[in-house]
Amino acid sequence: MWIRTASYDDLETISSMLTETWHDTYDSIYGKEKVAELTAAWHSVDALKQRMTKPRSEFVVCDDGAEISGMAFVSQIDADTSMLHQLYVRPAAQGAGVGKKLLIEVEACFPDVRKIRLEVEEANDRAVDFYGRNGFKKAGTTPDCGVKGSGIPAVIMEKVIW
Repeated sequence: MWIRTASYDDLETISSMLTETWHDTYDSIYGKEKVAELTAAWHSVDALKQRMTKPRSEFVVCDDGAEISGMAFVSQIDADTSMLHQLYVRPAAQGAGVGKKLLIEVEACFPDVRKIRLEVEEANDRAVDFYGRNGFKKAGTTPDCGVKGSGIPAVIMEKVIW
């Protein structure tokens, strides 16, 4: 498996993978209907296309030639900081090193930044543990994970890269 830049041809597959992953992760937290609503808004092909054109950003996938098992989207938000907006791994591939490979790639995308930040649902224990094991520390909280007005509380975590 290798990490590569996402292409427009990948967007249907990525959207489907995100829907599967979100239902697996968040149905027990938010309920199926809310997850379906969020996924339709945040993970549609059109929403993913917008990420591909964002300045100072990278959109990558983990691909083994047969399927895309994970994706990540990161952008540089100021001179010192990049923001990991998304890092998701297909449920069947979790625990196989896909997330770690994606994380290593996004940390290297902006060599001049000194830290990387992310927001994660506090009830998503698996993700919180993953980021903690990979050097991220809690830096605060937000009442609006992902987008302003989402109403989804999250933990803000940061990692000093250099």
